[in-house]
Amino acid sequence: MPALPSRVLFGAAYYPEYHRMDRVEADLDLMAEAGFNVIRVGESVWSTWEPENGRFDLDWLQPTLDAARTRGISVVLGTPTYAVPPWLARQYPEIAAEEATGRRANWGGRQEMDFTHPAFRFHAERVIRRILARYAAHPAVIGYQLDNEPGCRLPHNTGVFQRFVDDLRSRYGDVETLNRAWGLVYWSHRLTDWADLWTPDGNAQPQYDVAWRAFQARQTSEFIAWQADIAREYAHPDQFVTTCLHYNHAALDDQQVAQSLDVIAANPYYEMQDALALPADPDRPSHSWLAGGVWGLLQGADRAWATRQEPFLVTETNAQSVGGTSDTVPPFDGQWRQAAWAMVARGARMVEYWHWHTLHFGAETYWGGVLPHSGRPGRAYAEIARLGAEFAAAGAAVAGLEPDCDIAMVYSLPSKWLMQKHPPLSDAHGAPDGGSYHGLFDPFYRGAVESGRQVRILHARQLHDPADPSAGLSPELAAQRHPVLIAAGLYLAEDDILDWLHGYAEAGGHLVLGPRTGYADEEARARPEPAPARLADAAGVSYEEFSNLSGELPLHTPAGSPLTLPAEARATRWADALMPSDAEVLAEYRHPHYGRWPAMTSRAHGRGQVTYVGTVPDPDTARALAQWLAPEPRGGWQRLPASVTALTGTAPDGRRIHVVHNWSWEPAVASGPCGLVDLLAGGSDPAAKAALPTGAPVELGPWDVRVFAAE
Repeated sequence: MPALPSRVLFGAAYYPEYHRMDRVEADLDLMAEAGFNVIRVGESVWSTWEPENGRFDLDWLQPTLDAARTRGISVVLGTPTYAVPPWLARQYPEIAAEEATGRRANWGGRQEMDFTHPAFRFHAERVIRRILARYAAHPAVIGYQLDNEPGCRLPHNTGVFQRFVDDLRSRYGDVETLNRAWGLVYWSHRLTDWADLWTPDGNAQPQYDVAWRAFQARQTSEFIAWQADIAREYAHPDQFVTTCLHYNHAALDDQQVAQSLDVIAANPYYEMQDALALPADPDRPSHSWLAGGVWGLLQGADRAWATRQEPFLVTETNAQSVGGTSDTVPPFDGQWRQAAWAMVARGARMVEYWHWHTLHFGAETYWGGVLPHSGRPGRAYAEIARLGAEFAAAGAAVAGLEPDCDIAMVYSLPSKWLMQKHPPLSDAHGAPDGGSYHGLFDPFYRGAVESGRQVRILHARQLHDPADPSAGLSPELAAQRHPVLIAAGLYLAEDDILDWLHGYAEAGGHLVLGPRTGYADEEARARPEPAPARLADAAGVSYEEFSNLSGELPLHTPAGSPLTLPAEARATRWADALMPSDAEVLAEYRHPHYGRWPAMTSRAHGRGQVTYVGTVPDPDTARALAQWLAPEPRGGWQRLPASVTALTGTAPDGRRIHVVHNWSWEPAVASGPCGLVDLLAGGSDPAAKAALPTGAPVELGPWDVRVFAAE
């Protein structure tokens, strides 16, 4: 891929076309003063680039690119294909996406089109080519963002459905093979011809859902790959091609879409103010879509790293309040610095805010930018400018960090997709919880973060891809790199994946199995062998019963258990009725019925170990479990105050970097695990960097962050 600059790219999305007055020169001056070195432009306004069918206006962006160039600010140029102009919708109504068969999506928002339709593709390609031909040679342009947050819909259009049928035909060959694979004898769904396949609107067959969601994700990946091919016809060797991802979109397989890109880019948004406090409030309600808590902020970055297991770009994140008119919660002082440094510590090569100036009109009028509606620099600008100076002072040392990993976790998109429609968990009111996959995954992740451990997320295919045995890691290598691996909620899994997990523990890794892992095969068919399938012998435990829990159950550890749980430890939401054969019992339920079964077990297997957690641990339990699994954090920071986290990693030049946060109103003091050099002291002069000896106090103010290199 093209080489990225050896510094953190820092800036914002910039939309001069949205201004009510001409202020490009003044804005770019303010950006330069704030230490910005990149802006993102052009991706939202197809109707400005092409006001009428075939009539183009391409010159309006030139003053912005020229002004950026004279100030040393680079530009990421976007393609505008996610926001269709009204004339295209009017002249080609057939390109409208169908939300259900025959029911068109309403126009007036964005991404309402079937992006596979030939009429859309013709016009999209034409405008892309005009924009790139006009600006690819501009010296400010360093890369291209294709579309914007693709995969937000599951189009049901006739053409899409017919391609789905063709895709099934190519994969299964004939309907009898499909009948057997999907179990279509059930409820008399057996097909006699491909024309018998019903549309997805009322489908209740889990096997169909698995195939439909995977197919939709492939359509998104193909669309971005199509644009990438066009962009590379114009891109110079030093220009990169990317898109920006919203990781919760319905038709997105991030690992798959990344195959056509030079670098991945993500849009992590998060709750601010008290939501970022540590210790976390256990009763704080979760937001509908923003990442909650310090652990949620870090998970957004860790999922971006997981896409390609390499550094990534942040194309959008909070500048001030994010959301609608009734959800305005700007950060406390210090939280801009904290969030940006957390993302960089977890591998971000670029941090761009959405956006530069708060808009005066449109659906996102109160989605705050770096500047408020007045356009005058205020509190947000001041702290963000401080960040710009800090990134300049730290220089190449913090660009492209490889974050440390104490605990690795397996992520399964197919399991997540299936659980959105067929969830194993219920919500607080007893209704099916479409967020069940994260309801199983997140407690383990959160517990690790809040115990001071760092997590590496790994897609199941990055461990072992049955379609490409040469890809992934050998169990032996994985056991060396990732001594602890948690697989919770891995409901859909091929035999090969389960056998790989078996081999990982045998090779010396500590495998932690959570609820629903290995229960079904890749077609979502429940396996006929004792659960956890293909792993019961290694775990020394199996189960036949399982139950949702309507309330929390107290947990305790029996005499001799190596695991120490706090008195407040609880099991939540789910219980597997574990029957040990030769596994050691780590924890038990205090309950007249569930007390007959252990909640957690562990067994030595080969050179490693398999631990089974048969419930969803509450935060106290998950923290204790993480401390037991990884007693010595890779970064060396021990006995941290409850409000402090230490994020550590390795710079491209081999230096060890330590980013220490205090997520609290109260000052805190930590003890350094080694000699530390303060990268933010003394500006860009290396001789002025302050040094701390091993064990010296690291003092942190309220909502503070400090950045060090190991001596």
